[in-house]
Amino acid sequence: MENIATTASSEIIESASPEPLDPTERPDFVTALARGISVIRAFGPDAARMTLADIAKRVNLPRATVRRSLITLETLGYVESDGRNFTLTPKVLTLGHSYLSSSPFTRAAQPLLERFAATIHESSWVAILDETDALLVAGARTNRILSPGLTVGSRLPAAWSSLGRALLSGLSDDELDAFLRRVKPRTYTARTMIDLSAIRKAIMDVRANGYALVDGEVEIGLSSISVPVKNFEGRTVAAINASAPSERVRSTEMIERFLPLLQRTAEDLRPALV
Repeated sequence: MENIATTASSEIIESASPEPLDPTERPDFVTALARGISVIRAFGPDAARMTLADIAKRVNLPRATVRRSLITLETLGYVESDGRNFTLTPKVLTLGHSYLSSSPFTRAAQPLLERFAATIHESSWVAILDETDALLVAGARTNRILSPGLTVGSRLPAAWSSLGRALLSGLSDDELDAFLRRVKPRTYTARTMIDLSAIRKAIMDVRANGYALVDGEVEIGLSSISVPVKNFEGRTVAAINASAPSERVRSTEMIERFLPLLQRTAEDLRPALV
């Protein structure tokens, strides 16, 4: 009887426990800082110069709030204005440099990527999963121009890129399902897979096969093969790829020639994840 009573009491206590707080509702959460970061992130390739009204619309905040953030960022040197339009300044790069220069992983990845890219004569990138994107944290280009817009700090849609699918293959089933519920299907090219169940199957195939191969889903004419980079506990923490024009490198060549070298490079990166 005592055991039953104890169990019942525990169940009552657990059921009465409050729901976890939204992170933004924590007492130490600095809303003004979060808003300032959202203003910086509002800028991009399609929005290099914006008015106050443009930025307020993109971040879904009142103009007065955005104005205070812009004044602060301008005072600190991260934003400049011509009186109407606002643009980021090169000083913003120091924020990303702080991560790149302090991360042993990115420092170790760069020479390995350069060696790998020089061997296959194609470009290679390393990415980590950030929300619904694959965020590029290191890269090596060849002399062949390919996707000139890609740089360290660029983002690729995780559900549709080979780097993203390699990263997503390391999630648990529940984590993957939660991720897919947050994704909004979007058509990038005529070859973009938009059915979420098909995307889930493609990611599960990556988990089974150990690599992701994507041809033209994000950029027409671009093929990419990626593998997960796992730490010594077997957890996927990054992904590495090789990318090339589809007309120059067939999928079979990517699997036969690039994949073994890609897997070896991923293994060489593991010590940097300790």
